Amino acid sequence: MKKTILMFLALSLIILFGCTATPAPKPEATATPESAEEEAIDYMALVNKLNPLPENWEDALKTVTITNSVGDEVEVEEKAYAAYEQLKADLEKNDGIYTELDSARRSVAAQQEIMDSFTEKYGADYAAKTVAKPGYSEHHTGLALDLYFRIKNDDGSFTDVYYNEDMEKEEYKELWATIHSKLAEYGFILRYLEGEEHITGYRYEPWHIRYVDSADTAKEIMSQPGLTLEEYLAGKNAPEVAIDLSGSEVYTVGELTDAMLAIKCKFAAWADCELHAIRYAGDEAASDEKLAWLNSLEEGTEYEQAAEFLMDFHAGLDAPDGFEPNKDYTDYAWWLARSADGDWEIVSVGE
Repeated sequence: MKKTILMFLALSLIILFGCTATPAPKPEATATPESAEEEAIDYMALVNKLNPLPENWEDALKTVTITNSVGDEVEVEEKAYAAYEQLKADLEKNDGIYTELDSARRSVAAQQEIMDSFTEKYGADYAAKTVAKPGYSEHHTGLALDLYFRIKNDDGSFTDVYYNEDMEKEEYKELWATIHSKLAEYGFILRYLEGEEHITGYRYEPWHIRYVDSADTAKEIMSQPGLTLEEYLAGKNAPEVAIDLSGSEVYTVGELTDAMLAIKCKFAAWADCELHAIRYAGDEAASDEKLAWLNSLEEGTEYEQAAEFLMDFHAGLDAPDGFEPNKDYTDYAWWLARSADGDWEIVSVGE
């Protein structure tokens, strides 16, 4: 009887209004945007130390969440994940290389937690060259993917190679080279290139890839050695940087390289500045007198080693406050210090 009454009411509505009631959407359905153009994300968006995540990005972002081999949940932009699945299958089938996602999208709050943890454990300068400032991380986009790989054992089991210090070992360079050679075919680029830290703001990371949505665009970028996303979008290549780390009897080249990388990563946050040269100033800067001066600049520091570097660069019209616009700076000093078992920290900067 109830069913008959309901049918009669529905028929009456059709007669009166010439339409039928629209069924309610399923709970998992996503509303269609009024303007697809306004709601679409820009797959070429630049997010770095100078460019924050675009406004309303999260409103348009569509993601999937997966669980990796070590049980961590990873959230990824949906098209980037579909492309990664194709890359992963190719590597497994044709090269016997097994990859997993370590991380992809991070919220601003999660990025702040990472920054706080690294700062407390390693110091502010180490954190600045390895962790993006909250709101300025490419990982906020969902398009940046950090990989790790799995080594297949003779018995068919897998060993996860998960930590950065392990993945950077010499024995895995060829493996990374194979992975990198296939990125562009699936719309990915290698984001943080070796030698380009003064542009990207970060040290070389073989595991950090970025989805740009177009295989043609990815191939155009990846076919030019040393070309960063920043340079591609700007339509110009930065000049080659002259580097001189010679002449020290106190520090190894490796130790001076670590100090130089701290400087280059910091320099990347200087808007409209073009780096030309970096050189080690000499062992006389590592004197006890200079070390005492650096320790006096901040209460509670107990640095045990010091180093000075000199930089040549050009400050453009939109350079940061404190720099004269359109001026070439020469022998601009950078002072760094560290404890016996610590990382280099930038203590003083200036002419």
